[in-house]
Order: sequence, then structure tokens, then C-alpha cells
Amino acid sequence: MSVTRTEDEAAINAVLGATYRAWEANDADAFVAHYNEDATAILPGSLRGSREVIRESMAKGFEGMLKGSSTYNKQLSLRFLGDSAAIVVSESGILFAGESEVPDARKINATWVLEKKDCSWYIAAYHNSAMLAPAH
Repeated sequence: MSVTRTEDEAAINAVLGATYRAWEANDADAFVAHYNEDATAILPGSLRGSREVIRESMAKGFEGMLKGSSTYNKQLSLRFLGDSAAIVVSESGILFAGESEVPDARKINATWVLEKKDCSWYIAAYHNSAMLAPAH
């Protein structure tokens, strides 16, 4: 059976959706369920070099300043690199408990790198950086 790009896009979006829902549930184990064992996450000031390090960091966050938070995510693009890799670029931000909007000053640009293995998609790398607010 041949898998179409539409099916791959749906599978990638399902992986990201599950990751976003895990954040909303403040569930670090579910958050990394679709990460490669050797995944990397680069955020301003930190490098997390494995799924376990990412899980530990998220668990600490969910017990502390991220408790009760969720995320805002707007996919800007999804493109494929051959048959088994894809890059998703999104505008994102953390919604802290009680917030309904992410202030522009806290929005970020995020890049997700996904790899297809054994007919499933996994997160291989994640990176984010601050998004500059539009000049007025």
C-alpha cells in the first residue's frame, strides 16, 4: 500500500496534536511519547539532548511554573525532505493558567523536525526562538 503525502501530513499533525494535548494535560510521559530516543530540543539558553532529558525537564516544568498551562500553536508550513523527513514551522506560545491569548512579546517561532520510521512519524528535533513583535 502506498502512503500519500496527505496521509503523511495527517499523521504528522496527529503527532503534534498529541504532543500539544499532553502539554495541556501536564503529562511529561505523554509529551515525549512521539520523540525519538536521541531527540534534541533547543530553547533559548538550553540544549536537551535526549527524550529522557526532555521528559525530565517537562516534568519539572509541569510541577512548577508550567502547571496548568497549555500552548497556542499556529502551523505556518509543513514540508518534506524526501520520503522520511519533514519540517514543520509554527508560531507558538505558552498560555499560562487563566490566559486565553499569548501576548505578542511571548510568541515564538518553532521548528519541528520529524522522521518517519517503521511507517510512523517521530519528533527528531525541536527548536524555538523569540518572535519579534511587528514594528508600529
